Amino acid sequence: MTRSLRLACVTVLFSAAAIAGQAQVPVIPGVPETARNAADSIDAEKIRAHVRFLASDLLEGRGPGTRGAQIASEYIATQFALNGLKPAGDNGTYFQKVPLYAVHTVEDQTKASFVPQNGQPIPLTYGEDFVTKDQTGATSVDIDAPIVFVGYGIDAPEYHWNDYAGIDVKGKVLLVIVNEPPSTDDAFFKGKTMTYYGRWTYKYEEASRKGALGVLIVHRTDLASYPWHVVRDSQAIEKSYLQGDPTATLEAASWIQHDVAQKLLTAAGQGTVDAMIDAAGKPGFHAVELPVRFKAHIASKVRHYESDNVIAEVPGAQPGQAVLYSAHYDHLGIDPDAKGDQIYNGAADNGTGCGILLELARAFSQTKPPHSVYFAAVTAEEQGLLGSQWLGIHPPVPASQITLDLNYDMLNPIGTPTATEISGAERTTFYPEVEKTAKAFNLTIEADQFPGAGHYYRSDHFSFARVGVPSFSVGQGTTFAGHDAEWGKQQMEDFVAHRYHQPSDEYKPEMDFRGDARMAQFGFILGWEASSLPHTIGWQPGDEFEAARKKGN
Repeated sequence: MTRSLRLACVTVLFSAAAIAGQAQVPVIPGVPETARNAADSIDAEKIRAHVRFLASDLLEGRGPGTRGAQIASEYIATQFALNGLKPAGDNGTYFQKVPLYAVHTVEDQTKASFVPQNGQPIPLTYGEDFVTKDQTGATSVDIDAPIVFVGYGIDAPEYHWNDYAGIDVKGKVLLVIVNEPPSTDDAFFKGKTMTYYGRWTYKYEEASRKGALGVLIVHRTDLASYPWHVVRDSQAIEKSYLQGDPTATLEAASWIQHDVAQKLLTAAGQGTVDAMIDAAGKPGFHAVELPVRFKAHIASKVRHYESDNVIAEVPGAQPGQAVLYSAHYDHLGIDPDAKGDQIYNGAADNGTGCGILLELARAFSQTKPPHSVYFAAVTAEEQGLLGSQWLGIHPPVPASQITLDLNYDMLNPIGTPTATEISGAERTTFYPEVEKTAKAFNLTIEADQFPGAGHYYRSDHFSFARVGVPSFSVGQGTTFAGHDAEWGKQQMEDFVAHRYHQPSDEYKPEMDFRGDARMAQFGFILGWEASSLPHTIGWQPGDEFEAARKKGN
């Protein structure tokens, strides 16, 4: 291609971006013109095209281990190949195999009850009173074990807190409170901001490490940050686990209703649930074995399968200090029992993140970054961040050599944002660069509006943080060009109420992807700056992931 023809093509490209109303990338000290030009080439309409295909009925909701997910992974790999990216998966391919098994509780065959030492058994109704999964992958299990109340079920040496002190819970079923001890002191469980100790996933993992047989998490809406039906509905479908995961060994990973927990405590001769929750959040709490047993028969349908992470590399000028971009491509698949539309298309969640990832990969392929840049479209996020967990354990280069992960998850295509939500960035030594770059992009940095909900631990960046890699998601704030913050909040509330994790999360021609393109440009520059630093990014002193980073180094 001649130089004049190349210039003509670039002119057409920028003209298309201008017609779409996209803003150009600002001049930032230290970012070369070649990088800015590559970021400027990011095209909202290309992102739209990716989302339109990935969210089509043809892909059947991209449930992991299904035909639709396989089509999605092949499409993503093909896009990487078309743009000349180097395969970074298994055996010289773009694909990293993730070994999984899925468990679906057979509700009409699963029975449970509380059996007190004195008094009649208390039968539990599945779905209404409790839900459960047998993590072991057995098709049938019978349980008859004592119940131990272990408060919040937390062992946190750095906060001098251990709910398991002085009691052996091996072979027992644990009664556990969701969330963590309440605090307004930032030095104690980070005050009002939830740490991972408050997440229900941690409760199961720690119980497994302690040798427990099962867990009963007490649901209370204000502590969980979502109502019971969210728990019930999420357990109505199958749940996948990583094969060989040592923290997924519970025969009964369960939730129980708040009022059901009260029946249990009444049968045990204890006080009210709320009084016990209050007591468990104060120093001096000690676990107690209740004079009640948990008796259950749990029947499960189990399938073993593999799904793919799709990974590619743009090689850098020098080795080491790699940057990783991530986004999950899976969604919820098909619900054959649903009336009407049965396909969970997942346009916003997370067709948008995948579209951005692919456009970032295309843009970076036009450059030679200072160090290698990796792009990972991961599977089984909706099953509990499993694809990214596997990638975190088996990264394309050692975790100590990955300086930063920038994740994209569910960027609703509703216009051009004037604010960004990047919770977790402040926990890293990279935050001054983030602040400077956001200012250059005229983006206000919004704080997490719900710090107690633990959102940081609910997306794929968390899997990389757990192995020490500084990580956060790049997201939109609530203010958009031409609108006030209240409009943005209403849009998100409407999406959550009417489309989030529903078949109605579909591609619509009227979607406005300029905001997705702007967030991609912002992330491109952040990644370039991270790659250009003379040192590897770390965590702020005392952060919960600092030890993992130091161990890796």
